[in-house]
Amino acid sequence: MTKPENEITWRDLEIGLVVTEPGNARCYRTGDWKSLKPVLNRERCVHCGICYIFCPDMAYGLNPEGFFIADLNYCKGCGICAQECPTQAITMVPEEEE
Repeated sequence: MTKPENEITWRDLEIGLVVTEPGNARCYRTGDWKSLKPVLNRERCVHCGICYIFCPDMAYGLNPEGFFIADLNYCKGCGICAQECPTQAITMVPEEEE
């Protein structure tokens, strides 16, 4: 059984920091080290979901307005979403800007 995130210490991690228990990826926020983040231009977005389909980290989710938005706690800033967006509605910007 996976411990809650606030109870995990370095001693609980496998050698090499390998995640060995299935279904626990939500417990580990992996997007904190990125240098770029995706920013969506809602006027150009056609709601196609290609960003969601191509995201290797499954960081995208649908918001109540029907836009696919990246969860920055899990996005690693790779830019695949921006590269694949057919309308160029996603741009990658430095983490501290928006």
